[in-house]
Amino acid sequence: MSTAPVLEIASVVKSYGALRPLRLQALMLAPGERVTIAGLDATAAELFVSLVTGASLPEAGQIRTFGRGTGEITDADEWLGSLDRFGIVTERGVLLEGATLAQNLALPFSLEIDPMPAELRQRVEALARECGIAPDWLEQPAGALPPVVKARTHLARAIALRPALLLLEHPTASLDQADRTPFGLDAARICAARALSAVALSADSEFGAAFAHRSLTLEPATGALVARKRRWLW
Repeated sequence: MSTAPVLEIASVVKSYGALRPLRLQALMLAPGERVTIAGLDATAAELFVSLVTGASLPEAGQIRTFGRGTGEITDADEWLGSLDRFGIVTERGVLLEGATLAQNLALPFSLEIDPMPAELRQRVEALARECGIAPDWLEQPAGALPPVVKARTHLARAIALRPALLLLEHPTASLDQADRTPFGLDAARICAARALSAVALSADSEFGAAFAHRSLTLEPATGALVARKRRWLW
């Protein structure tokens, strides 16, 4: 297994319509490492994901993923292909509300969801089990799912195609307090089993304590990422 950093951020500056640009002084993510970063609102978190995936380029500084600078990919087809390395957990992800949860989980694999082939159904059920989704939810319309099941559905779709780096945008923002630690523990278990590196943009200390190896806070004025004290689970 390579020990080269999965993600390297150095002296990044990017304007995005806020009072000050997004600044990211330095971050290095090792293979299999999980980090949370507090201090980014929803818009800044979306921009962070765009910068890491190469959908947006910084005005200054450099971002390297898997050993290559995001600005080095200049061919559109190559960039689209590179997106397979990323799994993104975000409420911006569209769920087909009239389709069942099973059909929504099948979409990363195939558009043949009605009727669903038996082999595809098996893959869907395995993915649901992995992400802690009870079988009873699979035939429910996605629009009727409670927030915690929707969060787990976004997680399941993000890992379906076996990415190498998971990016999570405020994954527990809509969850009740009681659901945050279990979600973090399950997300950590999945990342560990799949050897996934992960960056979660979240100020949720309960989720961070359950999920991350390191918890950082962004200082907006300087872009420094400062370690937060861990709150240990009892």
